[in-house]
Amino acid sequence: MKLPSLVTVVLLLASGAYAQEAGGLGPKLGQDDVAPPANKASMGELLSKGYQIKAAVPNGGKFFVVFLQKDQSAYACEMKSLTSSQCGALN
Repeated sequence: MKLPSLVTVVLLLASGAYAQEAGGLGPKLGQDDVAPPANKASMGELLSKGYQIKAAVPNGGKFFVVFLQKDQSAYACEMKSLTSSQCGALN
């Protein structure tokens, strides 16, 4: 019971910090488009490539869906535990 509460608190704190650093929509003039790392990736890989957590919502009993974004690229990740996640590209 404590694990979902801990995950919720961590995700809410992290998303609040990133939400304050809104970078706007899309790349700025003169910047190259960012290619997504892959169609499927882990949350750790995406975070290490500069993706930011934008939202997290509970999905049923003990899973969370976390939405990550970097420029025009977005992913949805299903967190099964603190060390196990499965992500897929949204666009």
